[in-house]
Amino acid sequence: MVRPRRISDFKPRLTNLAQTSHYQVQFGGLPTLLRKHLNVRGVDYRFLTETSGLLCNKASLPGSSLGTQGIVGNFMGVTEMMAHSRIFTPIQLEFYVDNEYKTMKFLEHWIEFIANGSGETQSQAGYYHRMEYPNDYKTYQTKIIKFDRDYQHELQYTFYGLFPYNLVSTPVTYKSSDTLKVTCEFMYDRYVCGKFDSYSVHRGTSNNKEGTANNDSGLPGRLEDPTTPLGRATQAAIGPNESGSDILGYSLSDTFVGEARRNRL
Repeated sequence: MVRPRRISDFKPRLTNLAQTSHYQVQFGGLPTLLRKHLNVRGVDYRFLTETSGLLCNKASLPGSSLGTQGIVGNFMGVTEMMAHSRIFTPIQLEFYVDNEYKTMKFLEHWIEFIANGSGETQSQAGYYHRMEYPNDYKTYQTKIIKFDRDYQHELQYTFYGLFPYNLVSTPVTYKSSDTLKVTCEFMYDRYVCGKFDSYSVHRGTSNNKEGTANNDSGLPGRLEDPTTPLGRATQAAIGPNESGSDILGYSLSDTFVGEARRNRL
């Protein structure tokens, strides 16, 4: 039976709604040949990995749908719908243009690199298109991170095989002066929702999982085992003292096991 609800029942939920602001775009995993192509055109590595994302004025979180097919079964008049593939929709990003026009150069020369043609002969009559190999122009670590105002919660999207495919015409006018913006649409092979860095995987929090700091993954052992890449990196960062424990005076295993016990309480 439906019962009347009071406004006080909804207020706690309505005051904790996510906002459209507070997000960050990070371009990462750009192939070496693409970085070189952009660098000689004045688009440095810091701009590619940091500044370009900060200049992103408007972004869209990705969406996807399922391709379906109707299957006619043995029952007369009944058609069953089955999903057969996942379809990813393009994303659109809008950027402020800096006074050195690096934003425009970044997008223009990225697309130019994809259809590199006959290289330096683009202005000549014999120009022709020769598309670059996909692994040389697709990025595999571009991210959109949506977070809340107090930075306590976030939702991260990582794009694999991302590249620009539609640089929208940018109008300019003498009628009025405003900040110049450029819009570009990007295609990609797929995206994953949630963090997938090595730390999140080992902690069990990748792909938005509610992980715990237990010892089931064997993380403390890998952190202290010098025969593993993770162990060597940890020892190089912390360094053992004469007693063989870390410089803080206690072992890493003690730290993680203690944290696990606290989480179980």
